[in-house]
Parts: sequence; C-alpha cells; structure tokens
Amino acid sequence: MLTLFSNTAARGFCDGHSRRSFLRIGGMGALSLPALLRAEAEQGRGKSQKALILIYLPGGPPHQDMFDLKMDAPSEIRGEFAPIGTNVPGIQICEHLPRMAKMADKFNFVRSVVGAKDRHESFQCVTGRLNDNVPPGGWPEIGSVVSKLEGGSAAVPGYVNLSPRMQHTPYNQGRTSFLGVAHAPFMPMGSVKDDMTLNGVTIERLADRRGLLTSFDAFRREADASGAMSGVDAFTEQAFDILTSSRLLKALDVSGEDPKLRARYGKGTDKTQGDAAPRLNEQFLLARRLVEAGVRVVTVSYSFWDWHGQNFRNAKQNLPDFDEAVTALVEDLHARGMADDVSVLAWGEFGRTPRINKDGGRDHWPNVSCALMAGGGMKTGQVIGATDRLGGEAVERPVHFQEIFATMYQNLGINPNTTTVPDLTGRPHYLVDGQFQPMKEVV
Repeated sequence: MLTLFSNTAARGFCDGHSRRSFLRIGGMGALSLPALLRAEAEQGRGKSQKALILIYLPGGPPHQDMFDLKMDAPSEIRGEFAPIGTNVPGIQICEHLPRMAKMADKFNFVRSVVGAKDRHESFQCVTGRLNDNVPPGGWPEIGSVVSKLEGGSAAVPGYVNLSPRMQHTPYNQGRTSFLGVAHAPFMPMGSVKDDMTLNGVTIERLADRRGLLTSFDAFRREADASGAMSGVDAFTEQAFDILTSSRLLKALDVSGEDPKLRARYGKGTDKTQGDAAPRLNEQFLLARRLVEAGVRVVTVSYSFWDWHGQNFRNAKQNLPDFDEAVTALVEDLHARGMADDVSVLAWGEFGRTPRINKDGGRDHWPNVSCALMAGGGMKTGQVIGATDRLGGEAVERPVHFQEIFATMYQNLGINPNTTTVPDLTGRPHYLVDGQFQPMKEVV
C-alpha cells in the first residue's frame, strides 16, 4: 500500500503522525483504485481526450468593472474605470485587461449570467446545481461526473483540483458526492498537501525532480523485492502505475518549462488573499500541463473577489494579474494546438451591486453576473447577453448557469440532455435540468 504521511509533528495521535492519508487519485486510496479501473474497463472507458480548465473566482467578481462597464450610468454606479477597445470591433472591456483586449477574438464575454443565489460558496460554480434539495451523498462536481463517465488515462487521474484549502470553508471544492470517493479529485495543493510524503519526500519538493523520482524508483524496487506486486491482476498493476507514475509527477513540475513561457504567465503572489486563495498565476500553467498529460478536468481557485470596501483599489491589483495569467493560458493552448479540445471557463458565484457603497465597495448581487469562456472548439470573439443601463438586470439573452454547464459538457464530448449518472439509490440524474441546452451562440 502506498501511504503518504505528514512530516509535521504529532498532534495527539498515538502513531506519531498528525493524521493518516492516502495519496488520492480521484480521491481514493490505492487499494480501491483497481476496482475503479476494472469497472471502467467493463463499462467501456470514453475515448475522448477533451478537457476543461475551470477557474473559480471566490467571492464574486464585479461584472460592471470587468466586462460590462456602464459609462452612461450615474457616478455612484459607473465607478472609476474606463473601457478600452478590443481587436473585435464593437467589444469593449476594462482598461485593466489590456492583454485580453488584444485577443478578444479568442474569448466569449457572457454579461448576463442568471440563476445564482446570494451564497458565498463554490457549489454552483463546480456542480451546476444549487445547494438545495440535495440528493443523498450530494451533487457531484463536474470533474467527478467526467471522471465517472470518461475516466482518466492509465497514468493520471481524471479530475485534479489545484485549489488550496481556503479559510472560508464553503469556497472549498473537492467534495465527495453520490458518485463516491472514487471520483472525488486528486488535490495536490489542498487538504492532503501536508499529508503527502513518500519515503521522506514532501509535496514541497515536487520541484526536486531527481530526489522525487529516486524515491519513487526506490519504492518500486522495495515493492518488487518484497513480492508485493506478485500475483496481482492487471488492474492493480495499473493502479500502482498511476500512483507511482512519472507522467503525473512531470505534469506537476513546471521547472522544465521554457523560462520565457513561465514569465509570460507571470507570478502574481503566493500570499493568501482575504479568506480565499493566493493570486498565483503559475497554477494556470500547471493546469495546462495537467490536461496535456491527460487529466480531463482541472479546477483552479484564484484570489479573492469579495470587495465590500475599496473595490477599485483591489481590482487594480487583481485584474492585471488575472489578465496576464488567463491570456497566457489561452495563447498557450492555441500555440500547442489544444484550443479545440480544451475549454476554459472563469467565473464566480454571483455579481456585485450596481451602486457603490459608502466604503467604496460593491455588495452581493445574485441577479446577474458574468463569465469568461474560451477554447473548446467554440465560436469566440463574442459578447453574449446584455444588462440594463445600471448593470443590475439581464435584459437581453439571460444565460442560466446550467446552460453554461450544458455547454461545457458538450465541449467535453458528453451529451448533457441524454446522459445520466446514478445516485446512491440507483436513481438516474440528468447532468442539467431538462429545459437547459448548450448555448447555441458558441456551437
């Protein structure tokens, strides 16, 4: 059994470790992985190599200060920022997104996302459901659904969540669901980060390729010498290959990338923002490496966007870094010929109030929000939907968030209106509610 222990001091556990944890591929221990692989083989694993990079912006980004500026509104609505033209005639976005403006033809700006609740949680953004009337076991995240339906490859998991463990608990993802722990994500930066050591190698040494691979080679030799691998079937060997695969490790190591490309993605900051996540640009590069290695869904949590005060000061810090990272990612996907296969979706849980409050911030506004879409073979270079003069209500083409999920599933090669997944009772559930279809503007 490949068990990964924390190297932190004991905290009251008699075994001398802070807690025990297995390296989870799809959120499961090594002993249960062969069963998953066997089941996938029996069911016929999907052949599609389509992928999704989902960027969650915890706290709710201000749509009026990013993609939907209202220059004709009163000053207490309009805000401080000016719009700039883009390389698509007629489309304007915020002046603090200049890189995006130069390649707006590769993005879709959805200005009219509806259906949200006033809740600071990632649930809607990663499951496509509201956290109400939840079936036993819980709604699965989109990565878990894709893991169930499509699986990963022989050497990488189907679903990886790069998000850290965030202080505000409802921001966190990686929950188990009625699909079981087999399809929860592998979380190298989340709750298992402090648990991951292998023969003395911690997650912090991922950049130490030589030391890490030496430890894996030593572990494999020990297993072979002890006879631990004798008599096992092909599925157990495949599970072992995933858990000790250099393919996954190589994907998690960005040190071999061209320094110029790493510089293009930018750094941001590894300092945690608010009660959410760091503004860490290299996660976007890591996400590209993971999908290139065969991961089907990668989620990233980026910074903190709940600005009840000093909205414009915070935006001046966040927007340039976000602009740098997301445009580098989309450019990179196009340069590598991956843009038709890899979808990119960036959004938060709701929008912000049209009126700027007394502290210079914008408060919660579930009535309408925004989303940024790219790749996936979609038609791009569009603004989809419109809000009223104050940016408070969708007045043209309201886009329900389940329509966006239907679109992402379709981009992944999965029919969202005919495919079902069973809950704990065996009851089948469609991936989106029946009235929602993929967005016809992008297909």
